[in-house]
Amino acid sequence: MKKILVTPSILSADLSCLQKEIDSVMTADWIQVDVMDGHFVPNLTFGAPLLKGIKTKLPLDIHLMVENPAERIEEFLQIGAKNITFHAEAVRDTKARKDLIATIHTGGATAGIAINPETSVEDILDVIDEVDLVLVMSVHPGFSGQKFLHEVLEKVKLLRAKHPDLMIQMDGGVDLQTAPLCVKAGANNLVAASAIFGAADRAKAIDSLRNA
Repeated sequence: MKKILVTPSILSADLSCLQKEIDSVMTADWIQVDVMDGHFVPNLTFGAPLLKGIKTKLPLDIHLMVENPAERIEEFLQIGAKNITFHAEAVRDTKARKDLIATIHTGGATAGIAINPETSVEDILDVIDEVDLVLVMSVHPGFSGQKFLHEVLEKVKLLRAKHPDLMIQMDGGVDLQTAPLCVKAGANNLVAASAIFGAADRAKAIDSLRNA
């Protein structure tokens, strides 16, 4: 399996000094930006304009927790997003999913599809061979600091068994206790928010997650 990538989520960062916060996690592999519209999830967060002044060499991983992801893709392609992930629950039509994936790929980014804890792997089989990443949510999306849902690990095991080369990302409640479980199940991209931005030594926290 590929090496474990660690992806800090700026959902738990101090947005009043975002550049400093991002600079503090430069030993990570990616930076995740959680985009929420207040409809698909109850919380409301930022868009691409907040990121335009940020300087980082880390690839930007955009997690769209929005009802209409097609309306938000272009703004993040324009700032050079590395990966853009949309939710299976927001886009249920196969053609619409494939069109979104094609738009993301044409814009120069990789494409991911996310599944909430209650969504089965079978729900994304229509595009599993076209996406570059599957994000398995281990909490209900919307807020950081939630308790890890262990039952979703079975979905990770199933995905890894059937798709040995797939990038499988896990997000929600990932910390030093749950990260080894994620890796053992088959995840190779760990998103952590409070476990990193809440740590006194962020480089150490990142390294510990990477070697979980």
